[in-house]
Amino acid sequence: MKKVFLWMALSVCVAHGATARSLCTSDGQATPLTLVEHFISADCEACWRAAPTAKPGPRALSLDWIVPSGRGDDAALSAAAIREAQIRLDALGPARPAAATVITTKLLGRQAGQLRVAQGAPLGGYIGTIIEYKTKAKARQQEPLTAWLLLVETIAAGVEGAQVEKNLVRNVLIVTWNKPDQRSATGQTIYRELRPLSIPQGAKPERLRLIGWVQDGRGQMLSAAQSVCAPTLETR
Repeated sequence: MKKVFLWMALSVCVAHGATARSLCTSDGQATPLTLVEHFISADCEACWRAAPTAKPGPRALSLDWIVPSGRGDDAALSAAAIREAQIRLDALGPARPAAATVITTKLLGRQAGQLRVAQGAPLGGYIGTIIEYKTKAKARQQEPLTAWLLLVETIAAGVEGAQVEKNLVRNVLIVTWNKPDQRSATGQTIYRELRPLSIPQGAKPERLRLIGWVQDGRGQMLSAAQSVCAPTLETR
């Protein structure tokens, strides 16, 4: 089993090779400048269906979290609620929302470093993933760094009651980096994590992609990235 998990994770590393049948990475995407997080109580089905009061600005990443309710499985949106939604909300400060709340956070972006996320094809209920952060040569990051890697299900407008496209958070990996994995010849420090993430029950694999960010030891949001899937590649 461990060998299978390792293979799934390492499959992302060879994604640039000619044998890759599909490719989902953040390569070539504009660096986001803001992170917009929508927190919805699992009790509030109407909040999921409601139109947003404002649209995210340019170069903004938008996320949708379903926060567990005290009603547990009896809550209308309990099937999509995850405990990490409450962990994230607690880290940001506000109390558990009675209905819904939106929090916008600015990112330093490329002036801090470059973040990359990538995923392999679904296999056996898992997706192999990688998150990698490269700092600038003279950057001084306050460790430990914390990386959040989110497996999100992108739901198009008009589907499942959504009035606008949503990035529903389905699974979360939180990693603490106390020191870099390597240092490049140019002076960059490189932090990296390879991990298989399980596909939650009910999620549609073809809709899944990655959104990730890195923050420093003071909680400063450094950089974020999202994966975009390229057309299927044929073996040469």
